[in-house]
Amino acid sequence: MAFEANKPVRRPVLPWAAWIAAASLAGCVALLPTEESEIRSPWHSFDEAQAAVTRIVPFETTRADLLAAKIDPYQTPNIALLTYSDIILRFPLGGSVPQEKLDRGLRECLNAGKACSGYAISVRDIKRDRTANFWLDSLHFYRRIDVSGWSFNAIVLLVDDVVVYSLYGGQPMIREREQTRQPLGPLQNWGDSLPGIVGY
Repeated sequence: MAFEANKPVRRPVLPWAAWIAAASLAGCVALLPTEESEIRSPWHSFDEAQAAVTRIVPFETTRADLLAAKIDPYQTPNIALLTYSDIILRFPLGGSVPQEKLDRGLRECLNAGKACSGYAISVRDIKRDRTANFWLDSLHFYRRIDVSGWSFNAIVLLVDDVVVYSLYGGQPMIREREQTRQPLGPLQNWGDSLPGIVGY
């Protein structure tokens, strides 16, 4: 059998659809939605918020000092203004702890009546990433969500215009994982819609 000289060798051409599919598979995880919940504040981390509150010195820091530090409900979002009634609900006078054992500043605030007011700070930054296989997630077979971030809360109490008490807490580091498995995938909840389909 004779062979044709210099005949070009034909190589199979991968269809465009296959190229697109391959590229999509390479970046599937990036296609999953990401959620972020942020309560806006001047502080971008737990440490920044903590530092702002720890700089408060009871019986020395004034309302004007708080204003300069952006701890003020009228200029900074997510800081609530507490009235004396709000404070009484948080620290009831009839509690199990004798009043003489309370912190001095808290005791003076509770005894000051309407002259006592306060600020409640509540900020957080939470991110939710869906990190499971793209197809398993999209078809509702398996969903994995990694939750990360931080939260911070604090209470600052004043008598007239002088801070008498401050307290903070929260979670400096949040790391959680939520997992959902549905063996039947998109058919898992088909029974819920069955009555509407059959006309019941």
